[in-house]
Amino acid sequence: MYTLYYAPNTASMVVHLALLEAQAAYQLEKVDFSLRAQKDPAYLALNPQGVVPTLVHEGVAYQETPAILMLLAEHFPDAGLMPAAGSVAHARCREWLFYLSHNLHATYRLWFYPETLGFSDYPSGLKEDLQTRMAGFWDFLETHLQNNGPYLCGDQLSVADFYLTVLMRWSRHMPRPATGWRALQQLAARVAQRPCWQLMCERESPEPWHPGAPA
Repeated sequence: MYTLYYAPNTASMVVHLALLEAQAAYQLEKVDFSLRAQKDPAYLALNPQGVVPTLVHEGVAYQETPAILMLLAEHFPDAGLMPAAGSVAHARCREWLFYLSHNLHATYRLWFYPETLGFSDYPSGLKEDLQTRMAGFWDFLETHLQNNGPYLCGDQLSVADFYLTVLMRWSRHMPRPATGWRALQQLAARVAQRPCWQLMCERESPEPWHPGAPA
């Protein structure tokens, strides 16, 4: 049994998708950000950073989205969460997980939390710079999918695509949402039609998002 500490609309959605895709036995524990439950001492004992996701298995708490996704792929090797261990495709999938974490995910933290850099709200020039930076990531990913897709690892869906789709969803209120890039929109549409996505939305009730129809 796994326990996922989650908050709707956050990166914990990715871990929830992986658990559902693997048909793992799990339970959900909501971390209510409106009550600042992420700063409760009991939760900080599990995750000292006070963020989600946290995945607990056999008494051990795990943090960091890419690491949790790789852990679940190891625990459920037949679920297709990542390409076969030891393959070049598996190594590429790991690369994509870290690329998404270090680039897109990290830049979103700056976008959503200006206090990270000491601002109550960003001056317009800096916000434009962040938008340009995000657009560069979407350009890079779009080109890769056009040349090597339809998924990040070619023909095989993986947890990297779940991660990318959740990150795309976060752009829905930005001036240039990620669905404005055709190959990215098609990938997100395919993921959003999967049973795991539908069930995750049913159980978490996040803000609605419709990336459009798949090709």
